Amino acid sequence: MDPALPIGVFDSGIGGLTVLKDLAARLPNENFIYLGDVARLPYGTKSAHVVIRYAQTCVQFLVNRRVKYVVIACNTATAMAISEVSHMVSVAVTGVIEPGVKAALSATKNGRVLVLATQSTVKSEAYLREFERHGYGTHVEQIACPLLVPLAEEGWFNHETTAHVIQSYLSKVQYKEFDTVLLGCTHYPLLEESFRRVLPQSIALVHGGPHLAQTVAQKLTEERLQNSSDSHFSHRFFSTDTISSSLPIIRALFDHPVDFELVDLERQ
Repeated sequence: MDPALPIGVFDSGIGGLTVLKDLAARLPNENFIYLGDVARLPYGTKSAHVVIRYAQTCVQFLVNRRVKYVVIACNTATAMAISEVSHMVSVAVTGVIEPGVKAALSATKNGRVLVLATQSTVKSEAYLREFERHGYGTHVEQIACPLLVPLAEEGWFNHETTAHVIQSYLSKVQYKEFDTVLLGCTHYPLLEESFRRVLPQSIALVHGGPHLAQTVAQKLTEERLQNSSDSHFSHRFFSTDTISSSLPIIRALFDHPVDFELVDLERQ
């Protein structure tokens, strides 16, 4: 396999751009293809068989463009579909749940972790199973926070209303008993300043992006697939519906215009 081939990243929308940002920072010489399936979002309210079908079409799109690695930058798709999509391709596939769990386990001191995620991710109990797989599930709780995604997409990253919504969700548990909060949705890291309006500084706030990037880097090294080409690296962005480059999330993550090419996954 040609090491100069791109890494494919997909999400149900543009929240996965936070994962792409972490990947590009850790792997600056790599080429990337990003797909945002915005026409069919949110995945977080869909049934498992629908999410699996959506994820399969996204992965097939990336494979058709000859990627050397696939990253599922969506917690819901990782929770519901990673096994199915891994079996349909010959390249490695990594999701965001295991790296998130590893980030939480590295951060916690008192052994109590609170996971915040979408309704579907919480309902799937994928994070709970992953903690248990690491022999650590007794002191983990989770809360569904469906309003945080639209607040992030509105650009209310550091906002009184966002902080109030976070406070309302956290009030469902004795959150100060936890020393680590795991952000189990790719949109949530954008809201860190709002979380900090509510959470004491003593509570660690983590997400899986950096650990995922390290996992991908290690796998590429093991497989001798790191890009060592002298050619200029490139990032290509695709979406299943129109995305404006002026959206708050895009402006927050990139210091240059990002143009999305429109694609129809049903006709690939």
